[in-house]
Parts: sequence; structure tokens; C-alpha cells
Amino acid sequence: MAVPVAFFAVFFAYPVTAIVGRGLKAGGDWQFGRIGDVLSRPDILDVLWFTTWQALASTALTLLIALPGAYVFARFDFPGKQVLRAVVTVPFVLPTVVVGTAFLALLGRGGLLDELWGVRFDTTVWAILLAHVFFNYAVVVRTVGGLWSQLDPRQEEAARVLGAGRFAAFRRVTLPALAPAVAAAALMVFLFTFTSFGVVQILGGPAYSTLEVEIYRQTAQLLDLPTAAVLTLVQFAAVGGILAVHAATVRRRERALKLVDPAQTSRRPRGAGQWALLGGVLLTALLLILLPLGVLVERSFDGAGGAGGYGFGYYRALQSAGAGGSSTFLVPPLEAVGNSLRYALVATFIALVVGGLAAAALTRRAGRLVRGFDALLMLPLGVSAVTVGFGFLITLDQPPLDLRTSWILVPLAQALVGVPFVVRTMLPVLRAVDDRLREAAAVLGASPLRAWREVDLPLVRRAVLVAAGFAFAVSLGEFGATVFIARPDNPTLPVAVARLLGRSGELNYGQAMALSTILMLVCAVSLLLLERIRTDRSGEF
Repeated sequence: MAVPVAFFAVFFAYPVTAIVGRGLKAGGDWQFGRIGDVLSRPDILDVLWFTTWQALASTALTLLIALPGAYVFARFDFPGKQVLRAVVTVPFVLPTVVVGTAFLALLGRGGLLDELWGVRFDTTVWAILLAHVFFNYAVVVRTVGGLWSQLDPRQEEAARVLGAGRFAAFRRVTLPALAPAVAAAALMVFLFTFTSFGVVQILGGPAYSTLEVEIYRQTAQLLDLPTAAVLTLVQFAAVGGILAVHAATVRRRERALKLVDPAQTSRRPRGAGQWALLGGVLLTALLLILLPLGVLVERSFDGAGGAGGYGFGYYRALQSAGAGGSSTFLVPPLEAVGNSLRYALVATFIALVVGGLAAAALTRRAGRLVRGFDALLMLPLGVSAVTVGFGFLITLDQPPLDLRTSWILVPLAQALVGVPFVVRTMLPVLRAVDDRLREAAAVLGASPLRAWREVDLPLVRRAVLVAAGFAFAVSLGEFGATVFIARPDNPTLPVAVARLLGRSGELNYGQAMALSTILMLVCAVSLLLLERIRTDRSGEF
């Protein structure tokens, strides 16, 4: 456990603590009165209120739309099911910048709805809510559907034989069993939407700001570190509470039920009602997921660099740093593709090493301290990535960790986000390994390292590949911290997209669509490969 603890202490706790300290210290003394001053400001109260209610609304809307999908994937067997499962999961691994760009192409100025009916939803809360549902649909489908597929349907059937109606049997038998999974999914959706950054920044405009967006504005634009520090503490406290409740619901889900093989619970739809439900879920996937992504791809070809019609003009423009007279980049935007792939590969390696060691340690030890460390590993998913990125700049600038000008800084920040996915993917598999196998290897004289190589590794190889895929995808799309630390001559894909969207002009907009399409395709291919090697579908991710 020493390596994971040291990694998080140096590259997470230290930068976050430093940035908070700079904001709340004056003349060497803590100025805790600044907390009350900041939290009493009307503009900050408006940010806190909007952050909370939009997260609650996004969570409720996601559950309403995604729970029927969870049931369909859990109980129905139909052609193309695995492909559809992969399709609905693609948004979850997409960078938030790509999600924002896709909905901008659909709902924004000059978007599909604007062209067809003159309707625009960008800079409205509805665009934000729909994008959040798009992004988090897979969280509910995988978390709730994974458990639902392992519940024995004969229990509900027995209740109906005893006289209970369909709804009463569901409410009294199935719903209590699903409640921990629904709660866990709702908490994760609330966490992701409460800390939303890229989606709100692109679709919300200046009228809407979450805590994460406000931290970025106070830090990067206004240089108001005291306000940013207070908002970071507020977000940290909220995320800590959410993760504590989430950990409790996960433990309850793990020990409360006796589960069956999912292959025994799914069957072909029967009757008009079930076929209608399947059709409704397919229509939802088409309109909510495929339509925004399809419009994004279409807009990446549209116009052909101003020549009219369709062509590769926007893609060709990515090869030049000064296309159309633009000075947005010091290098051709297309170089961001190679930069992102290199950074993501290094970040994946770091995340596998740190996350794998952490998962192994959590498997072999027990107690409150270990459970606390397990919860702490999830903090990078919710704590302000903007704070982490800015903290890197002000802390990792002196020997022996003078990394501010080093390329490794970006993979380190990306690995912080990848480690929780590695741990959550590998932990259930490692816990399923029979300890007697390790004990037998030790009796035969194997060292701990050889026992792990000969016993654990063959059993968890697939889980390692799945963890690597998730770590690679989320590292590829990390934006909040990377926007601070990526060098101008080495931008990543999300940073490049954000820069292009921040400049006016049809060519810049088209190049942003083209880069977003490239990033989407890389993430989608990674996910499709994961689905081919994945065996356990009951986990959180």
C-alpha cells in the first residue's frame, strides 16, 4: 500500500492542500473568516444553488430515462444486445468536451434544430440537463442493470402466484433488492453532475456556472485564490459526503443478496407490451445517444472548409497551425492526436501500477482504515480537477520535484482520474480469488511476487485489460487539470477542441468538430474492444 499512498499524497493531497493554503493564508496565518465572507456573497450563493439543483434534476431525469433501459438489458435477450450495450456506454467514456461539442452541434447556433426549425437550446439549462443524461445513461444501465440481471425472477413470480399484482410484486420483492444499486447509481450520477465542468462551460455560457466552472473562473480568469480555495473546500466536503454514502450502499449491495447467473434470467420479449418497451428503449438510444454523435460527425464534414457540400476540408485544415489565418496553435492541431495518445498510454501504465497495487492491498487487508483508503481513492473523480491542475503548477516547481516544464506532468494528472476505475474494476475480481490458492503456492516455496504472478495474474488478466481500457479512455479525455498544465506546443485533444470552440469563425468551429470526431472514434474503439474481452458485467463500471 506504500506506493498508492505515496502517489496520492504527493500528486493529489499536496497540490490540493497547497492551493487551499495559498487562498486561506495571509502573512503565515490562517484566515478562516474568508470562508464566511465568500459563502455570504450573493453570486456565490447563486452558484451553489444552481450546482445543487441542476445535479438533483440531472439525477432524477437520468433515472427516469435510464431505468427502463436497465430492465431491458437485464431481462430481455434480443439480436444486437451486446452492440447496443457498447453503444449506450460510449458517452460515459467520452470526454466532456466532446459531449458538449456534440450537443452544441445539435442544439446550438447553426445546429441541426436551428437549421430545421429555428430552435436553439444552447445557453439554456435544458441543454445541460440533456447532456448530463446522455453522459450518465450508462451509469444507471450498468449499475442497476448489472444487479437486476442477477436477481432470480422466480421470487417475483412466486409473489404473483400468491395473489400480488404485477406492480405490487415489483414494489415488495424486486424494488427492495434493487434499492442499493439504484441508490449507488443515483449517487454516482449526482457526483458527476455536481462536479460538471466541460459540459456546463460549453453549453451553459456565462449565465450558468457550477462550482467547478466557478473555481476555474476565479483561478484562471480573476486570479482570486481565496474564493477558489473556499469553493474547493465546499466541493471537497460535498464529494466526501457523497462518496461515504456511496461506499455504504455498495457494501449493502454486495452482501444483501444471493445472485444467480445472468444467462438464466434473460429471454426474448413476449407480448406487445414488452416489445413496445424494447422499441422505446431503442428509440431513446437513437435520439439521445446516436443523434448527437451523428450530428457531430456530420458537422465535421459539413462545409468542407467553406467550399460548400461535404468533404474533408476541416480535417485537412488540422494539418496546419495557421489555417485560415488562425493563430490558435503553435503547432498543427492534428499533432494533438499523437500527444493525447502518448500521454494516455503513459497515464494508463501509471494508473495500472498504482491502482493494481491499491486493489491488491485492499483485497488482503480489512478494517476501517482500509475502507477509508478505499473511499479516498475515489476522491479524484469528484474533487476539482481545476484545483489539482493549478496545484501542480504551484507545487511541483522545485527540486526534487521540479516537473512544471516536464511532459510527465500531464500523464500524472490523467492517472489520478484513471486509478479509481482501475481499482473498481480489479477489486471484485481479486476478492473472488480463493486465498487457499495463494497459501498453497506459499507452502510450495513461492515468494509473494511469484505467487501473484502464477496465481493472481492468470485469473485477473481480463480484468487488467478492462481496467487498462477504462484508464486509457478517461485519461484521453481528461480536461479540467490538463487545461492548466498542457504546454501550448503540446496540446491534448480536449484542450485543442476547447481552444477552437473559444474562437470565432466557421473554420475553427469545423476543426473543433473534426477533432471531437477523432477523439470520439478513439474512445469508441477502446470501448468496443473492452466489450469483447469483458466477462463480469455486474460491476460499477
